[in-house]
Amino acid sequence: MSQVSEEKVWQALSRVIEPDFKKDLVTLKMIEDLKIDGGKVSFTIVLTTPACPLKDEMKKSCNEALATVDGIKDIEIAFTARTTSGSFAGKTPITGVRNVLAVSSGKGGVGKSTTSVNLAIGLKALGAKVGILDADVYGPNIPMMLGINTTPKQVGNRFIPPLGHGIACMSMAFLVPPGTPLIWRGPMLHGIIQQFVRDVEWGDLDYLIVDMPPGTGDAQLSLAQLVPLSGAVIVTTPQEVSLADSRRGLAMFQKVNVPILGIIENMSTFVCPNCSHETPIFSQGGGELAAKELKVPFLGRIPINLSIREGGDKGLPIGVGEPESPITKSYQHIAGNIASAISILNSGSKPIQIGNFA
Repeated sequence: MSQVSEEKVWQALSRVIEPDFKKDLVTLKMIEDLKIDGGKVSFTIVLTTPACPLKDEMKKSCNEALATVDGIKDIEIAFTARTTSGSFAGKTPITGVRNVLAVSSGKGGVGKSTTSVNLAIGLKALGAKVGILDADVYGPNIPMMLGINTTPKQVGNRFIPPLGHGIACMSMAFLVPPGTPLIWRGPMLHGIIQQFVRDVEWGDLDYLIVDMPPGTGDAQLSLAQLVPLSGAVIVTTPQEVSLADSRRGLAMFQKVNVPILGIIENMSTFVCPNCSHETPIFSQGGGELAAKELKVPFLGRIPINLSIREGGDKGLPIGVGEPESPITKSYQHIAGNIASAISILNSGSKPIQIGNFA
């Protein structure tokens, strides 16, 4: 059997377009370790994030392109990832952390913390190394949602964050007795946020999710100014009063030059577990309309679901307790879209496209 032409293999792969960057895999230098052994071709695709949602699409396109090359009988495609990191406009990066994502809302009660936890679980399930900074200092619930019952270890003046389902977490809940009210003004908030960012050994993370306090006050501004944010996601419910608050939150990030990665509509509908009737309790489609109005991507919808609430209360998020459920897949889909959006921003190749990612 004659050897397959390496030149023709490269030519075929140069016709495969990476869906996010709109350039071919060869130009993007995403193909490594190409080997040809008789009729067998093997290579590795190097992704910009382990949480890439388009692996199957790229693999299919490569197989189709190589099917046109004479002599190829077997194709073996592996994946690896080198998570990209962006520039942070003069802010000091967090050691070991490649990307920092703010999850925010303009008001409380929209499920922002639950969304933060399940996005973290979704990113981890897709292969990323993830941590959560519970910056909601007035209502720190992330440790409970992750089932963490230990406190951070301290080595010198550095904290070692405990793990919940493989996710590193730092929270004010570790530092104050349960039920203690936090009555803090701006300078105190600024100090604790600085400590959470700079005095924690986060380790090697692809993504650090920051669960922001609701609203647009001192804590939010301190975080946006202190933390080297790669981008922000806005969580809203469909009704107009929540959307109005979300617009204010989005405007705050724009004022401090933090890119908006998109809007997530939470509690979109309720499906009755007995009769399966779907009810839009908080109106319908408001998140998508707001995204169009504000010219940012719509990342997806999450319904009201008993398993989400029960999982958060028990410290067993739905992505862990029900890994094959449609809601878990929705969180993973949204998480993958966010990871892709951050990679696009980091590349500087083009702005995030306005549109529907759902």
